[in-house]
Amino acid sequence: MTALQIPNVSLNDGTSIPQLGFGVFKVDPAETERIVSDALEVGYRHIDTAKIYGNEEGVGRAIAKSGIPRDELYVTTKLWNDEQGRDTPRAAIDASLERLGLEKADLYLIHWPTPKQNKYVESWEALVELQQAGLTTSIGVCNFFESHLRDIISATGVKPVVNQIEQHPALQQPELDAYLRAEDIKTEAWGPLGQAKYPLFELEPVTAAADAHGKTPAQVVIRWHIQKGNIVFPKTTSRERMIENAQVFDFELSGAEFDAITALERGEEGRVSAHPNEVN
Repeated sequence: MTALQIPNVSLNDGTSIPQLGFGVFKVDPAETERIVSDALEVGYRHIDTAKIYGNEEGVGRAIAKSGIPRDELYVTTKLWNDEQGRDTPRAAIDASLERLGLEKADLYLIHWPTPKQNKYVESWEALVELQQAGLTTSIGVCNFFESHLRDIISATGVKPVVNQIEQHPALQQPELDAYLRAEDIKTEAWGPLGQAKYPLFELEPVTAAADAHGKTPAQVVIRWHIQKGNIVFPKTTSRERMIENAQVFDFELSGAEFDAITALERGEEGRVSAHPNEVN
């Protein structure tokens, strides 16, 4: 199995992460082993899962079956909302690692800030300890706003390496994006194609760029993320689409093409999933 030639992005803790990965959100647990095996055979080495997805075991079986050396893989999983707190994340990561068949994660994330619980600061303190204990190489968060990030950094002095947020041309969260860049916290874009609610693939800036480069609209949107510097992991169950999604490093959007796609921003109107303050 030959790895895809995917650039690494440097993180603020001195490590690095493959810029393009494979996500398993909403992948049927019964199909996960087969689908992740396909992704590894195609050449992906960065897999993003979570406890709540219910498919960590399938990811683990695919990794074990692949025979790929552990140091060639990058595996992310996440702390779910009902396990937030000061003392519970240790048991949560232990259980995730057991399901994955791994001794440590490469990246462990708080899945949502769940502001009504108000446990995200103590949860972050616990993640810092998990990192110090060697259970995960890096730590980060998902769906955090600037206020949440300021709270955890103020409490610990430790910045997340990434903030995994919904981001696509229709929802770019520019103020948050600017803060993350200023703090050297990388954006991981989930739902990167955004088309469920807002049909990006039919819009002229995307279709024109696709025609100009002989690429698909999906490849153009993924390439937009790459040029923004985002870490991105489009989800698909199709082996052919896995290959297609990775064929985004042999062309470059012009400045005008990039700007035209960026101009598709719709603010909160473009949000496909739940607002982070409402997930508790």
